[in-house]
Amino acid sequence: MRRADRLFQVVQCLHHDRIVTASEIARELEVSERTIYRDIQDLSLSGVPIIGETGHGYRLMEGFHLPPLMFNEEELAALLLGARMVQAWTDRGLARAANQAISKINHVIPDHLKPELERREIIVPDFSLSNNVAEPLLILRGAVKQLLKVQFGYTREDGQQSTRTVHPLGLFYWGKVWTLVAWCELRDSFRHFRLDRMTGIELQDQCFEVLPGRTLQDYLSSECGH
Repeated sequence: MRRADRLFQVVQCLHHDRIVTASEIARELEVSERTIYRDIQDLSLSGVPIIGETGHGYRLMEGFHLPPLMFNEEELAALLLGARMVQAWTDRGLARAANQAISKINHVIPDHLKPELERREIIVPDFSLSNNVAEPLLILRGAVKQLLKVQFGYTREDGQQSTRTVHPLGLFYWGKVWTLVAWCELRDSFRHFRLDRMTGIELQDQCFEVLPGRTLQDYLSSECGH
């Protein structure tokens, strides 16, 4: 790692509202405490308003802001990989947002990092989600965010059909299949539904209350306990 990159990361590790020790920063950046002490001293001499002292800890002076969007090569590779996954495997709204994010990154990163935007060693296959998945994904994302009840027709793997009214809690992507985790009013319990088996999805006018025992975290905890 270049020293300039490490100095920037040291500043990122500091906070306005709490003290951070040199040992914490050293563990985060995988360097020695001696290196952090030296970096803190150099940052202070260069004008970064760091409050604190050796042996106690450090914090940034209130009101100090980092320059936006400074990435090293690995961070940029991670962001681009994630953006390409979003472009390939989600709905048109998120894909458009990923395109805009890449465009913004391209406009602000230094010239020496721009070639990283074209690197393709890690391939993200474009599965091109069909409309019977992409459209429900877009609708259900909004329902999860707004806590709106949803009604839809559902066909199980064995062919049995039913109409469900659910409280949508979260969306999961399993590599090939998107599923919705929700509290199902018909079963009065958690259920998960494949988006490609849903039909006639309708947002209801009624919001649902997220009750103890019916949250996404409750679902995840119950699954981890099995």
